[in-house]
Amino acid sequence: MHTLNENQVRILISSARGSRYETLYWIAVTTGLRKGELLGLKWSDLDWVTRRLSIQRQVQRLKDQGLVFNTPKSEAGERSVLLSVDTIRRLRGHHAVQYYEKEFAGNRWQENDLIFPSTIGTPLDPQNIYKNFKALLRQAKLPNIRFHDLRHTAATLMFQQGIHPKVVQERLGHADIALTLNTYSHVLLDIQEEAVQKLDRLLAFKESGSRSNASEPSADNAPISLKTIHD
Repeated sequence: MHTLNENQVRILISSARGSRYETLYWIAVTTGLRKGELLGLKWSDLDWVTRRLSIQRQVQRLKDQGLVFNTPKSEAGERSVLLSVDTIRRLRGHHAVQYYEKEFAGNRWQENDLIFPSTIGTPLDPQNIYKNFKALLRQAKLPNIRFHDLRHTAATLMFQQGIHPKVVQERLGHADIALTLNTYSHVLLDIQEEAVQKLDRLLAFKESGSRSNASEPSADNAPISLKTIHD
C-alpha cells in the first residue's frame, strides 16, 4: 500500500485539470471508490438535491465476454456516499462537457447513462485509465503508485482528518469495521501518536495554569490576622 499526502493529492488534481478524467480522479480521492465502481457509475445513481451517490455496479473485464457490468465486490459494496458541494459543482461541469462529446460522436454514441464512459458512450476500458494515470504521475513527478492506491489515499486522508472509522468503513464499502481498522492500523498508530502529544500539551498547559493559580492566595486562603481573631 502506497498513498499520496495532502500536497501530492493537490498536485495530482491540479495536473489533471482540463483532462477527460479530472472529475474521475477527484471523486476517487474524495470517496475511495474502486476503479470498477467509478467506471460503473450512472447519472441515474446521482441525486443532485441530496448529493447522494449510489454505488450499485462495477465494470469488469471477463474472459471471453469483454467489459461487463457486475455487482459490487460485496453486499456492503452496494452503498450510498454523500458528496460535497464542490464535487457536485465539478459533476455539473463534467455533465456539460459530456453533452458536447455526445454531439461530436453523433451516431457512434451508445447511450449507457454512464458518468465516466468512453468517447462513444460505452464502458471505459480500465486499461485506458491505467495508461492515463501512469502518464499523469510522470507528468506531475509523483510517486509511481497504483490506481487502487487512490482508494487507500482517500481512506488515509479521512482518518487524518479525524473522521470516525465507522464513516470511513461505510464510504469504502467494507463489510466489517474490523477490516477497515486492520487495513489502516498503521495510520491509526500515527494518529495515536499525535493524540498522545496533544494530550501531553493540553495537560501540561492545565497543570501550569493550576500552579499559577495556587501561587496566588485567594480570599478564602488568606492568612487571618491576630486583630481579626481578637475582634
